[in-house]
Amino acid sequence: MTLLDHLRRMARNNRWSNDRLYRAVLSLEPGEFQAARTSFFPSIRETLNHILAVDHLYLDFLTEGGVGAAAYDDFVPFDNVADLVLAQITFDRKLIAFCDALSEADLDRRVITDRREDGMIPEKIADILAHVFLHDIHHRGQVHAMLAGTSAPPPQLDEYLLDYDLKLRKDEVERLGL
Repeated sequence: MTLLDHLRRMARNNRWSNDRLYRAVLSLEPGEFQAARTSFFPSIRETLNHILAVDHLYLDFLTEGGVGAAAYDDFVPFDNVADLVLAQITFDRKLIAFCDALSEADLDRRVITDRREDGMIPEKIADILAHVFLHDIHHRGQVHAMLAGTSAPPPQLDEYLLDYDLKLRKDEVERLGL
């Protein structure tokens, strides 16, 4: 498997993991989405909004969209979980399409990242993508832990890459078109 193949699989894993996590979040009792919790961000709502805001920032960098740090700074958080779900699905599809359009040569190409006070830092596309996936996994893990204190059981999120786990994800992968 090439690095490009791996990154494409990770983009699809991201979509699948978000689907599983958001299905649990959609089943929360009223008030649980916004309730104060112990974590890096103080609620499930704030953590999921942070994931999406950072996703937008890095996709702007990757596509050289020209918005820069404002993609994060101007992000308007969602209060309604259903609207947040739709926005995350839209992003996930864009990320998959971006990864699918890449060539091996693109992975070493540097794009400018706007780091506000630290300036414009060129980064390799492959490194940015790896960071996005790690960032999302990191914060999804926090949401997963927060779900343990709610009415919704935390979903299994690591059954995507292995052939052994295919039976556990087959229906979802087909439903999501992955």
